Amino acid sequence: MPRRFQRPIADIPPGGDSPLNHAITQRDAATLEMVRDAVAHRQTLLAFQPVMRASDPTRIAFHEGLIRLLDPTGRVIPAKDFMPAIEDTETGRQVDVLALRLGLNALHHHPGLRLSINMSARSIGYQEWTRVLRHWLARDATLGERLILEITESSAMMVPELVANFMDQLQPYGICFAMDDFGAGQTAIRYFKDFYFDILKLDGQFIRGIATNPDNRALTAALMSIATHFDMLTVAECVENAADAAVLVEMGVDCLQGYHFAAPTTRPAWLGFDRMRATG
Repeated sequence: MPRRFQRPIADIPPGGDSPLNHAITQRDAATLEMVRDAVAHRQTLLAFQPVMRASDPTRIAFHEGLIRLLDPTGRVIPAKDFMPAIEDTETGRQVDVLALRLGLNALHHHPGLRLSINMSARSIGYQEWTRVLRHWLARDATLGERLILEITESSAMMVPELVANFMDQLQPYGICFAMDDFGAGQTAIRYFKDFYFDILKLDGQFIRGIATNPDNRALTAALMSIATHFDMLTVAECVENAADAAVLVEMGVDCLQGYHFAAPTTRPAWLGFDRMRATG
């Protein structure tokens, strides 16, 4: 019996001209346009998620500030919905600048706050990003010791020498550095002796379900041993239930972050429900 509805091979567009690739390109172009519009109108804000002390999960070690955009209808758009489309673009650098400005503004207005802000290694040397950082450090001498800059493992490995030099230059300001998504990329361990990371954030793929997954426990233990050797604090990301949290505490992780404790919110109680807008 002949196979019906089989499309001739000659009719399938090659490579980048496939319907799927075309749809992805169109989607990314629409996302980029939406982000550009939000950046141009400063329709950005931070969502804050607490990172808890494993020794006492009722106490907050610090908060992570996660960049959010507002679309034309006022809907809050999380970073996961737009960062992949803009990470390699000039707009991606502008978003890093806005996240930094919002974070430093929050630190300035809340002296008891300790906050981590995400950045890409691509923003190192980006003039406006550097200007904003230097401006705020000169304006408020307490900011450096309360600021944590998070760089993903994959981003750091793109330009490891540049990242190490960047960290070295900022050491006098007391800024902490966190390697985000540790275990998800292709880290060359030999660079650890040159880096100045203070915190390793263990990628969520190893944390979810760790209470019932011995493979995840073994991999997490191996990642934690690297942190211990280099005298770095460990943060378990994506902790979503009490069983996983209990296992991680027993394993000796330093901090816990995830929906089991709190979801990111743009209106934390300590902020007085005022959304921090970019200034400075």
